[in-house]
Amino acid sequence: MKPHAVFDGQALLPNLAVAIEDNRIVQLADVKTLAAKTETEPLEAILSPGLFDIQVNGGGGVMLNNEPTREGVRAIAAAHRSVGTPFILPTVITDHPDIIERAADAVLAEYNKNGVLGIHIEGPHISLAHKGTHDPTRIRPFDNRTRDLLVRLRRHNLPVLLTVAPETLEPGTIADLTAMGIVVSAGHSKATAEQTEQALTEGLRGFTHLFNGMPPMTSRTPGIVGAAINSSAYCGIIADGHHVDDRMTALAFRARPTPHRMVLVSDAMSTIAGPDHFTLYGEKIIVDDGKLVNSQGSLAGAHIDLKSSVIRLVEHVGLTPIDALMAATTTPREFLRIPKQSMLGSSVDDVFFAPAWQT
Repeated sequence: MKPHAVFDGQALLPNLAVAIEDNRIVQLADVKTLAAKTETEPLEAILSPGLFDIQVNGGGGVMLNNEPTREGVRAIAAAHRSVGTPFILPTVITDHPDIIERAADAVLAEYNKNGVLGIHIEGPHISLAHKGTHDPTRIRPFDNRTRDLLVRLRRHNLPVLLTVAPETLEPGTIADLTAMGIVVSAGHSKATAEQTEQALTEGLRGFTHLFNGMPPMTSRTPGIVGAAINSSAYCGIIADGHHVDDRMTALAFRARPTPHRMVLVSDAMSTIAGPDHFTLYGEKIIVDDGKLVNSQGSLAGAHIDLKSSVIRLVEHVGLTPIDALMAATTTPREFLRIPKQSMLGSSVDDVFFAPAWQT
């Protein structure tokens, strides 16, 4: 087939033909080098490496916190694959230690199967003041139980993304975690700019859903948001138009001093490829006008998949196809230090056929 263009993870390459055998990509060749008798079928799409979502709380009617089992992980991965995201980090949010440990064991059992590339543990060591939908009774200080779990997961070489509020940790904790191979991200935090900058010197590698779960940036108090944007760390962002205004998303992408450090995340819940409601911590969450809200009308996760998010970045936020695709393919892998996907040899189910945007 002859796609509109091929995105190789960094650039758009025109005039390439793609040969597929037994549902696998076996050759990428310049159209000019093909024999004259070779026929190619035009494809109105940009061929890209598969999307990688590093913040997936649920899908297919399953929340990882509610079903911290291998079957639950498989169901979540299958749901996101069905809507165009073949690679994920299943995400367990603030909960009792045994729930987090069971979720971690389930992800470990499914690691490198069905597109599961690691785990995201979001909490429970976060700020009460910016807890969002996290249960305040399950938030706790960083302790040996969490450390022991992280040591065990890294002993098995499982990629681990850990979201914490830096101001709640003892000095040196982030450095210790980083030395262990944990990717530490700041989120649900009220850290000052100074506290954030100190965390960055210790090895803080990123920020979880920029703008959300953080106090707003102002001219005199840049806080964690200002420090994040000014840094060269990786910043996750939810581009559903509800969590962050499209204009602010565009501003964040433009403002970063180091290019391609924005990571598109869905923060998806079980409503993706599932029912329009679920229960979290005993509270019913519903889809209302495209967003997830609790009984108080507050946002409670996102009802969007990564494919729809990429399309929104281009068609509503105004990003270039390269910037949008990098934020959902190459950059999250760089953030997690996971090798770049090679499309050659990949299953057709593991790549992304993006709209044929003008390039």
